[in-house]
Amino acid sequence: MWYFAWILGVTMAVLLASISAMMCDARECALDEARKKTVDDAMRQG
Repeated sequence: MWYFAWILGVTMAVLLASISAMMCDARECALDEARKKTVDDAMRQG
């Protein structure tokens, strides 16, 4: 029965790593969009 717990543990670790990577990527994309918008606004005013 230990192998059921092992498989569930590995599956949970993989899922959490995947979700963490997606959240990190989304955060980086949001920062890039904010920087791009700031540059675009500055160019329009300048």
